[in-house]
Amino acid sequence: MKTLRELGEDGLIERLVRLVPTEVGAAGPGDDCAVVEMGGGALQLLKTDALVERVHFLPETPARAVGWKSVARVISDFAAMGGRPERFLVTLAFAPETAVEWVEELYRGIGDCLARFGGVVAGGETSSLPSGSAAVISIAATGVVARDCLVLRSGGKPGDRVLVTGTLGGSIRGKHLDFQPRLLEAEWLVARHRPTAMMDVSDGVAKDLPRLAAASGCGCRVDVGALPLTEGCSVEEGLGDGEDFELLMTVGEERVRDLLDEWKVAFPGLRLTEIGRLTELGDGMEMKGGWEHFSNSLGNQES
Repeated sequence: MKTLRELGEDGLIERLVRLVPTEVGAAGPGDDCAVVEMGGGALQLLKTDALVERVHFLPETPARAVGWKSVARVISDFAAMGGRPERFLVTLAFAPETAVEWVEELYRGIGDCLARFGGVVAGGETSSLPSGSAAVISIAATGVVARDCLVLRSGGKPGDRVLVTGTLGGSIRGKHLDFQPRLLEAEWLVARHRPTAMMDVSDGVAKDLPRLAAASGCGCRVDVGALPLTEGCSVEEGLGDGEDFELLMTVGEERVRDLLDEWKVAFPGLRLTEIGRLTELGDGMEMKGGWEHFSNSLGNQES
């Protein structure tokens, strides 16, 4: 019998969605968010995400930082679709010995992030776990995007250039706990230089860029010498560490120069780097690395 380790996360999702009714819409399983028609020129974004102790954070991680991360991850996905957050549902599953103060600090972190980027907590659920179990924080949320601002993973074309915001690698050193979702930057992008395809980097460029390319029916090539590495990180870490939560996008070749010039003026403190291109399907490079649920060995990592 095949195991989850053998099948992998992408393979599991592909198999599971065949077993249930799904809605035909602008986007569904496999993009950063699900997209639902609302009428009136607006689209609703749906997203759910979970943090698991010893997978996404350690027991000694400050609860306020865990709260920030739990919501910021979802907001990052809304940004990657060109949208904005609205309402959040928070589900908490804890062992009975969990300190009340820890849970309150978690909620303060959630509040910090919502106050910074928008959105409100509209409800949630709590559940107990057997004593000694790892804590689980699950976030479900709605967002909104104007129809003409929606960006999917599937719009790229051969020849499009691949760009990424910020720097890559080193999330384990703490960046994954206090990152800033690129909400403002995404809003600027879709208004002025709408990408042909976009997603956020959660599992590493080596894992996420091939996903974007495949959704667009393309291959991809990366110039490893152009990668904007976080100080002290290797190319392998930049490609594979994951949890950078930067925007990964494709743009038509003819628009790249103007985009880069205007970006420097609009966001002088944040890098935007061209790192590769989309190719014809079958003409890309094989990329190895990135976070793989069910396969990666955690050790003392938090990603």
